[in-house]
Amino acid sequence: MHTDLDKGDSAVKYTLSGDGAGSIFTIDQTTGDIHALRSLDREEKPYYTLRAQAVDINTNRPLEPESEFVIKVQDINDNEPKFLEGPYMASVPEMSPVGTYVTQVTATDADDPTYGNSARVVYSILHGQPYFSVDPKTGVIKTALPNMDREVKEQYQVLIQAKDMGGQLGGLAGTTTVNITLSDVNDNPPRFSKSFFHLRVPESSAVGSAVGRIKAHDLDIGKNAEVEYTIVPGDGGAMFDITTNEHNQEGIIILKRPLDYENKKAYTFKVDASNAHLDPRFQSFGAFKDTATVKINVLDVDEPPVFNKPSYVMDVYEDTPAGTIIGAVTAQDLDASSSPVRYSIDWKSDLDSYFDIDPVEGTISTNELLDRESIVQHNISIVATKLNSPVLTSRVAVTVHVLDINEFPPELASPYETFVCENGKVGQVIQTFSAKDQDLPTAGQQFSFKSPKEDIKNRNFTIRDFGNNTAGIVTKRSGFRRRLQEIYFLPVVIEDNGYPPKSSTGTLTIRVCGCESDGSLLTCSAEAIFLPVGLSTGALIAILLCIIILLG
Repeated sequence: MHTDLDKGDSAVKYTLSGDGAGSIFTIDQTTGDIHALRSLDREEKPYYTLRAQAVDINTNRPLEPESEFVIKVQDINDNEPKFLEGPYMASVPEMSPVGTYVTQVTATDADDPTYGNSARVVYSILHGQPYFSVDPKTGVIKTALPNMDREVKEQYQVLIQAKDMGGQLGGLAGTTTVNITLSDVNDNPPRFSKSFFHLRVPESSAVGSAVGRIKAHDLDIGKNAEVEYTIVPGDGGAMFDITTNEHNQEGIIILKRPLDYENKKAYTFKVDASNAHLDPRFQSFGAFKDTATVKINVLDVDEPPVFNKPSYVMDVYEDTPAGTIIGAVTAQDLDASSSPVRYSIDWKSDLDSYFDIDPVEGTISTNELLDRESIVQHNISIVATKLNSPVLTSRVAVTVHVLDINEFPPELASPYETFVCENGKVGQVIQTFSAKDQDLPTAGQQFSFKSPKEDIKNRNFTIRDFGNNTAGIVTKRSGFRRRLQEIYFLPVVIEDNGYPPKSSTGTLTIRVCGCESDGSLLTCSAEAIFLPVGLSTGALIAILLCIIILLG
């Protein structure tokens, strides 16, 4: 700077104050020229406000008012673009179409964007083609290839450059790395490693246990690799089930029903493996499932003998002679070896000594006389043992009921007296009767009724057995007359179903009576036949007594 008062006689001195005065800027006191003491950086401070003044060199008295001015630092391209957020991490679904957005990178340039091209940044890819592209102006990264498959390559590292000066020669540049991961989509169905699985399962396997594992592999990950297994309806559907192990996606085959080697030695069925979560975009690729055949061979396990009944009940009469066979048990070895079976009584108390068993035939017999009044029922345990493998045994309960000996014959339930009407008809049941027995128990007693052999030709009456412990007297003719015969005696043979059977002969008394036309009884006295009509026996006696009194 320079003042008009300066005549060149060195009477004027120039002073400088303000931003950076003395440290960054200095002024020549004689000429007023301002100089920079060091390099200036626009990005550090774009301008400085200074004040200068001319003063008398001798008195320091201002010669004119102080002048203020601004020094603006002019920009040059001395800063390269910088990616302040790098390195970047991004992901994009595999199989995405070309042009799918991945991420956006941004570089900043500290140079003056209003002056020249120092701050105009252009983006480009140095490494990562042909898979991805970047918009030179916005820094948006997109896919550049179709059908990129995660199962082929999952990770990509892309090197992005940002260059100022609009990308022209001589521009400064900065770079950043973008790590791009292809995220999984369900574009792969599960696949069995082989089409046939052969499993061997012991027949003794418990229902609900896992009897085998198969696996279909899926190249996808996460939920896209979750596999569901199903048994195709057929041979194995009723016997087996299959579930998925959530940790390793194995198919676990579960036994639903007991296996029996002797009944069925092998099962063959098909298993489908499919994805639980389907992506409709890829269903056109084909069925998203795979099928394998599973054959399960049942292994024979040495099993104990099997009785043909879960339990046995036998009856024996008291006082049955020792050595009498009262029944038999049967067990057999169902294994392929078909070992012979031996029988024995599992003695638990002295009461079991009442019986014996044939070790080969399984027949049970008495060892001594049984007394029903002492023990009504015996409970014994029979053991069946495989001859070829004595450690394999099974047991069955046998209940023996001691039956009462038939000691008393049956007899008529009461002294029955009945009547037959003189006007009775042929085939008429004139009396129903039953029987009783002193033997116990009364429940289950059965009685039969019949005429004795010597009375079969009876022309008047017969016995009809109703089959329900009752019988009836049936007329064989009509025309009974009190004048000819007033009373008939009918013998009946009664037999029970006890052991041994008992029988007795009872006598039924039948009177001939006068009856109304409807069968109701009038009188059964023979003398009433000769009395006047309407005069009873009592009335006749009263008349006779009066006559005697009068004559006396």
